[in-house]
Amino acid sequence: MLHVRGRVHGKLPNAGIVPFSGEWRKEARNAAHAFMPGADLAVELFDLPEGRLPAVWGSVKEILEGIARSFSPDVILAPSSGDAHQDHRTIGELVPTVFRDQLYLSYEIPKWDGDVDRPSVYVPLSASTAQRKVELLHKSFPSQRSRDWWDDEVFLGLARLRGMECRARYAEAFRCAKSVIAMSSAPDHGA
Repeated sequence: MLHVRGRVHGKLPNAGIVPFSGEWRKEARNAAHAFMPGADLAVELFDLPEGRLPAVWGSVKEILEGIARSFSPDVILAPSSGDAHQDHRTIGELVPTVFRDQLYLSYEIPKWDGDVDRPSVYVPLSASTAQRKVELLHKSFPSQRSRDWWDDEVFLGLARLRGMECRARYAEAFRCAKSVIAMSSAPDHGA
């Protein structure tokens, strides 16, 4: 989850993306710094059982609630509630129940399960940005290189497909279940 307002605040629960092992913890920290160079990062990793987050649902919710009490992010980037991986799905189910007033964008994670969703938010990318993302993925997550789906064609192929869907060469895509647009002339019903 990221807080962007002059400062980036990253809190990464152990949710498959940041599993319990030391190697993946190091990768998560390195990736945060590689993808957000120059940002003032605060990265916290939590000791939760890899592949077992549904069994510790209450602990995950408490961690997320603690994060929510510590700051109010403008945007939350997290896995989807429809993700086939149980850890990702658990985070995706809990995030909107904890961060009710923030924009929550669920990101896609290509994998064997074939669970990529129909996105509703697109961010067009230049060819150089798409290529740089792939380079950073390879550099940041060496433990994943042996997976048969981990390659340039998968990452650039998905970015190209999402780009085509928004009439760009490449794009990053997200799903947004709820978005609030504040209008300056909207009536104040809370008064």
